[in-house]
Amino acid sequence: MTRLAVRALLAVVFWPSLFFFWFLGPFAFLLLSTTSSEVCPRLETRSEFLAAANGALPMLAVQSLVYAVPILCLALWERLLPEPARARHIVTCLKLFAVTIVIGALWAYGSSLMCDGYGQAFFSPLWQWTSYLPLVNIAISVPLYVLTFSLGRTYSTREQVSAGDAAQPDQTVS
Repeated sequence: MTRLAVRALLAVVFWPSLFFFWFLGPFAFLLLSTTSSEVCPRLETRSEFLAAANGALPMLAVQSLVYAVPILCLALWERLLPEPARARHIVTCLKLFAVTIVIGALWAYGSSLMCDGYGQAFFSPLWQWTSYLPLVNIAISVPLYVLTFSLGRTYSTREQVSAGDAAQPDQTVS
């Protein structure tokens, strides 16, 4: 009974976090990012701009921790109901998640280094290539979302009760 309660609790955490953090979270973090149109014109020196970009690092760390909640739920589900095939899929989710975190951090940090308010690049033009990283991130995130959703659905649905575990109904013969 406690395993069923823990699975239910994990489902209560997993589904809202998947919906709010993974599907709605990027919009909220985009609004909070340092690349807004008001930030770039206010920064005039290289040191101010670098300080603003470095100030975004704690937000990126918090964002990564928040996005990790559904993956942690999958790992806990795997500990409760170990199955080798699902374990391989969870490892794949973890790898894809790590790649998306790195790409997302490079994009957020790199995009905050691209403008100086006057159209001049403060840093290497290589940072301008970070503007293509969201496309790469989407290409990696779509399989991650599908795999995470399917694993979550598998773990949060009720298992079939085996015939030996089911209570035998009273058999009355008339």
